Amino acid sequence: MTDTAAAAPTDRSLSIMLWIVAAGFFMQTLDSTIVNTALPAMARNLGEAPLRMQGVVIGYSLTMAITVSGWLADKLGTKRVFMSAILIFTIGSLLCAKAQSLPALVAFRVVQGIGGAMLLLVGRLAVLRVFPAKRYLSALAFVAIPGLIGPLIGPTLGGWLVQIASWHWIFLINVPVGIAGCIATHLYMPDNQNPATARFDLAGYLLLAVGMVALTILLDGLADLGLQHAIVIVLLVLSFGCFVAYGLHATRAAQPIFSLDLFKIHTFSVGLLGNLFAHIGSGAMLYLIPLLLQVNLGYTAFQAGMMMLPVAAAGMASKRLVTRLIEKHGYRRVLVVNTVLVGLMMASFGLMTADQPLWLRLVQLAIFGSVNSMQFTAMNTLTLKDLGIGGASSGNSLFSLVQMLSMSLGVTVAGAILSTFTGILPRVTETNSLPAFHATFLCVGIITAATAWIFGQLAPEVRSVKRKPDPSEAN
Repeated sequence: MTDTAAAAPTDRSLSIMLWIVAAGFFMQTLDSTIVNTALPAMARNLGEAPLRMQGVVIGYSLTMAITVSGWLADKLGTKRVFMSAILIFTIGSLLCAKAQSLPALVAFRVVQGIGGAMLLLVGRLAVLRVFPAKRYLSALAFVAIPGLIGPLIGPTLGGWLVQIASWHWIFLINVPVGIAGCIATHLYMPDNQNPATARFDLAGYLLLAVGMVALTILLDGLADLGLQHAIVIVLLVLSFGCFVAYGLHATRAAQPIFSLDLFKIHTFSVGLLGNLFAHIGSGAMLYLIPLLLQVNLGYTAFQAGMMMLPVAAAGMASKRLVTRLIEKHGYRRVLVVNTVLVGLMMASFGLMTADQPLWLRLVQLAIFGSVNSMQFTAMNTLTLKDLGIGGASSGNSLFSLVQMLSMSLGVTVAGAILSTFTGILPRVTETNSLPAFHATFLCVGIITAATAWIFGQLAPEVRSVKRKPDPSEAN
């Protein structure tokens, strides 16, 4: 299997290509969190309730999960598909800024999510195709840094833009960057194709996509969309049926989109399932915390964004600690204990009140950021460390899909629980919903802590990190 390219790229063009891919990673990851602090401002402008804006987040992350672009890059070339990704992302951003209603905004976030998924997957593939093996890790480390910075500054930048201008600018800032990216991609991105590309597993892809969309609509519809019980049951059966059908399909398909043989790898199967449920809690918290601060505690969008900085700073500072803990105690003990700690910290936000001292609130956020970061660093290395060369591509793609799906489910579950408690608890309204938030944090914490049982299935001797993780895969 060989790739074709017009000419060998020069060192200068390779360096420029890295900057292009890094900028794409930054745009995609920034937009995964920049809207969180702007949701109340969007709600006011669009005439919606702040607690019913989760579709803006869900539409983007769910689309990120179900978009598969690696096959297109193999078939059409990385340059053409990456440029298309930037164009789609930029058009989606412009349309989001022009949206006049919540349904329109959600629809345009779907467009943006398609471009964002392509930026992430095709960008990583372009680096893999062009750089020699000895430079691959350093190249990925370079493009991963902006991808790690994006989610950290997203809430703060979003709040700042809302304060000095309007929520529309969290999308408009992507437009000039996208135009420059298209020009730079056309001039400097090497074009690689795979003439031996296998036939795309359309049936398998549709089964997974329909199952994920049905599951998300089902969970969101239980509380927010007001779906009838019959429709909810139909969606539940449809989702379950699609996932079971994919399992049967994958056992007989010559080249399924995701091989079930991956689940024969003990660390991968445990790590993937753990990621699925633990990421639900993480996605819920990133949605709930800025919303709580603004809706019930009187914070401005910018102040709410600033309050997320301790989470990011403590998370970055604790990444090296978890490696030492794993080497000393093994994956099972570290993940079981840390998962319970993460769940307890999530539940502790149920004690947050308006008269809580600021220093205590900052410490609470920092501790949560620290244990949450250690959780995902440990889970990610566990999931990917034993894949080997043969399963790296398919396993990494499935891993990315599960992460984005669980982030989408996290916001969906959080929105559904919050809406349910808002409706059933006494003296709770849309503007006085602190008890509903408290109950939601408790539920999210219980869900996350229960995930420790999954990691308890690990063999005790699983300890060393055999495969140095791709820096862009770290959370």
